[in-house]
Amino acid sequence: MSFLSQLNWRYATKKFDGREVPEAEVSKILEAIRMAPTSFGLQPFHVTIVKNAELKEKLKGAAYGQEQLTTGSHVLVFSVRSDIDSVLEEYFTLASGGNAEVRTAMKGYEDMAKGSVASHPGADLKAWTAKQAYIALGFGLAAAAELEIDAAPMEGFDTSQAKEILGLKESLDPVVLLVLGFRDASDQIRPKTRFPASELFDTRA
Repeated sequence: MSFLSQLNWRYATKKFDGREVPEAEVSKILEAIRMAPTSFGLQPFHVTIVKNAELKEKLKGAAYGQEQLTTGSHVLVFSVRSDIDSVLEEYFTLASGGNAEVRTAMKGYEDMAKGSVASHPGADLKAWTAKQAYIALGFGLAAAAELEIDAAPMEGFDTSQAKEILGLKESLDPVVLLVLGFRDASDQIRPKTRFPASELFDTRA
């Protein structure tokens, strides 16, 4: 099956059948998330993988009782990082291999990245980092579809409660969840409604 047909196959699953997704398949989805493009390549987010049944039950409570959280196999919690200075330092240390000369040669790029980050103060910075997390979320959804793993992206949850439940560091703020699993036979698959290409796109040649 083609990639585009797999995108048509997928839908936001509301009820999973409880089967566990093999770790080898989950690893492929995580790798797609890791390889997703982000601004300057900084990846200013972190993903917490939740398999523990008790934690999933608590997350269900934070998500207003949505049963995807407990019928799904894995819950990926995307959190943005507020410690952006640490992100920058970690990234350029990694990119330079810890070599001072290489780091110096990258100074123009590093200064540009720092300048761009500095242009997003306060709440705007969180919005910018969330955009990067959502790009990665999209890659995770696409990879799951390619592997015929069902998935449900979820924003409807109390982020403060989720942070407390998972014991996340102060610098991590949850923004979106991705539940992985296999669709239950009783789940209602709604037909896709999409605007036609003629309305969604236009070309300036």
